[in-house]
Amino acid sequence: MRLHELSPAPGAVKKKKRVGRGPGSGHGKTATRGTKGQKSRSGGGKGAAFEGGQTPIYRRLPKLPGFKNRFKKVYSLVNIEQLNIFESGAIVDAASLQQAGLVKKAATPVKVLGRGEITKALTVKANQFSGTAITKIEAAGGKAESLK
Repeated sequence: MRLHELSPAPGAVKKKKRVGRGPGSGHGKTATRGTKGQKSRSGGGKGAAFEGGQTPIYRRLPKLPGFKNRFKKVYSLVNIEQLNIFESGAIVDAASLQQAGLVKKAATPVKVLGRGEITKALTVKANQFSGTAITKIEAAGGKAESLK
């Protein structure tokens, strides 16, 4: 059997009813719509949302407040007290933070916050730093490098 030899089963395909093609077709004049009334007119009938006169669901439900900002930047947040798990003199970047389990994805930008104390001299590479985080990292003998 080849692709060009395939055909549908007998009786599976019906011809489309062609209406409005004159009186000889048997479906001329009113084109099987009946004589008068809303559904006989062009564009007639109820809309898809019509619920028999009942207030439709799109009017019963409340409007949702606010909006969603598509341009908002989402940062992975890391406090400097969490950086004490690294060895002194280590370079801390997004990949090493992900390996340590402090951020979920290395691709998301990282912001270092200044909560807690840091006891080791680290080179921290991140997209953003808070002011207190920079002062505490440098006070411990480390460096804060921005990746902007």
